Parts: sequence; structure tokens; C-alpha cells
Amino acid sequence: MSQVLEQKTIEDAKVFKQSKPNLKKYFSKFGTLLALFMLFVFFSLSSEKFLTVDNLMNIVNQASINALLSLGMLLAILTAGIDLSVGSMLALSSMLMAVVTVNLGMHPILGLITCLGVGAIFGLINGLLLTKLHLPHPFISTMGTQFIGRGIALIVTGAAPIAGLPLLIQFFGTAEIGPIPFSFLLVLVVYIFMHIFLSNTKTGRYIYAVGGNKEAARLSGINVDRVLITVYTISGLMAGLAGIIMAGRVNSAFPLAGLQYETDAIAAVIIGGASFFGGVGTVWGTAIGVMIIAVLRNGLNLLNVSADLQMAVIGAVIIGAVYVDVLRQRKRKKNKN
Repeated sequence: MSQVLEQKTIEDAKVFKQSKPNLKKYFSKFGTLLALFMLFVFFSLSSEKFLTVDNLMNIVNQASINALLSLGMLLAILTAGIDLSVGSMLALSSMLMAVVTVNLGMHPILGLITCLGVGAIFGLINGLLLTKLHLPHPFISTMGTQFIGRGIALIVTGAAPIAGLPLLIQFFGTAEIGPIPFSFLLVLVVYIFMHIFLSNTKTGRYIYAVGGNKEAARLSGINVDRVLITVYTISGLMAGLAGIIMAGRVNSAFPLAGLQYETDAIAAVIIGGASFFGGVGTVWGTAIGVMIIAVLRNGLNLLNVSADLQMAVIGAVIIGAVYVDVLRQRKRKKNKN
């Protein structure tokens, strides 16, 4: 009888030992989703206004701009880079769209094309600066274009906003399909497309490969420069699309739009599980990171927390997310060794 009990104890210990890594793996995979759920529970108990249809729709509506910027930022971070110019590109592209449609009186569709085109062109410039001028890090090139884009936006309009945008442009920022904002549905479509792009296309796999090991990717025949140019062009395109939504929402374009929006985008990507070291990150993880930032800001507003304290809280969340990323990287290196 004692032998049977001893054998059962050994077997139970083995099962427990085997289950521990699975729990860690499960938490690592769904930890951000659990954090989002906990935020929902906390703010629902703290404010009766939080868990209402109007407020939830307001959250996803407000999150749409950061969602698009974060998607472009994800691609840059996947290649172990960064794009500090997304906020400036949002401002410049939307300002030139307003110039084309309001000041010059051209067709709104031309304005939309201008907005997307300007964002993509500035993203292309970021990629070319990094690959053709061989600048040491995208931090340098995108910081430069950040100032250039903001400066051009201020010069072109004399630092004055342009209001009275066409109804077609307003539609992207204010339209609703039932209770659901059109901007949220647009973001959802873009995210599905980007998930397919990263998961099922050759270029998507190359992006992960470049971020994992740039030199190994180059030696395996991947055109690293082309991949990086593609990544930063798409990031600029996402900034242009975000500019359309923002301008449509407030029915105006202003040169200081998107100021420091790059910090929220970086935070959302890292909170969503991407790594500053490159090669790690997913579209849906980024979506969860975007929602955590949006829910946090909305909930703190409902609790009448000051804007200054909100900045401190977001900063603490960013530091925590980066620290978790560092721990994950150390664990990967330890496992390899």
C-alpha cells in the first residue's frame, strides 16, 4: 500500500512539474488580455458611467487613431527599429489635405489621396534615409523627419488651423453604423489585412526575419533594404490614414495635431508583447495594447484624475512594459545558452 502511495506521489509531482511551464506559457500569451480584463473590472466598479454603450463606443472611437499609428509602429519595432515621426506625419498629411480641399477647393477624393500620399512619401523618405544614407539607427532619421514634418506643417499654414472640411472627410471621423463608429470598423479591416500580410506573405515573414537577425537575413538572400523601406512607407501610410480620421472628427486640421502621439503608439506596441530587440510581436497583441492605453485614459478621466497624473501613470506603464520585454529577452538568451 505504501509503495502505491509513494508511486502516486511521484506521478503527481511529475504532473505538477510539467504543468508549471504550461502555466507560465499561458500567462505569457494571455497576460495582456488578462490585464485589459482587470482594467475593465476595476473601472466598472469605480464608475457607473464606464460600462455603458456610449462610453464603450467612445473608447473604441478615441482608440482608432492610436490603433493606426501603433500598427505602423509595430512594423518598425518588428525590424528592431522605431518611428518617431508618426505624429508629425499625421499633422502634415492632414494639413496638406485641408489645403487641397479647403484652400484650393479641389475634390475631397483628391484630398484623401493627398493625405495618404504625403504620409507614404514621408515614410519612404524615412526608409531611404536609413538604408541609402546608412544612418546608424532609425531613431536618428525619424527624429529628423519628425521636426521637418512639423516645421513644414507650421510654415505651409502660418501655424493656423484650417476648418470646414468636406463632408466626405468628416464621414471618416464622425460616421456611425448603428452605435458603432465607422472609424472602429475601418481600423478592424486594416488590422485583419495587416494580420494576413504579416502571417501569410513573403514580405511579412521577411519583416520578422530582419528583426530577428538582420545579418542572417541578408546572408539568406533577403533584400533587407527593400524590407525596411516597405516597413517605413507603410508606417507613413498609417499615419496619413490616422490624419484623415482625426481631421474628420474635429472638422479641421491643425499643425500641432498628433503631438507626442508616438509615445502612445510605442507604449501600445510594447504592452502588446512586441520586443524592442525585434522579431517579436503580433497585430492582435498590439490591438490589446491600444485598448489598454485607451481604457486607462478613459477610466482615469471618469475618475477625474488630472492630466498630469495620467501622464505619470502612462509613463509607469511604459517602463513596466519595457522591463517585462527585457526580462523576456534575458530568458530567451538563457534558453539558447
